[in-house]
Amino acid sequence: MKALVDKDLCVGCGLCCDVCSEVFEMQENVAVAKVEEVPAGSEDCAKQAASDCPASAIKVE
Repeated sequence: MKALVDKDLCVGCGLCCDVCSEVFEMQENVAVAKVEEVPAGSEDCAKQAASDCPASAIKVE
C-alpha cells in the first residue's frame, strides 16, 4: 500500500501527521509521505488520514 500527498492541494494543516505520524510528516508547510510503502500495522491510520484530510490531498492505494 502506498500513500501519496498532492502538494498542490495540501493546505498544511498537519492533521495527517497527528493521525498517522508513522507515514506523514510536514516539510516546508506541506505534508509529505515519509515512506514509500505504508508499514504493516499503519494501514488503518493512513486511510484515516486520507479520509480526514480537509483538502482531499491524500490518496492511499
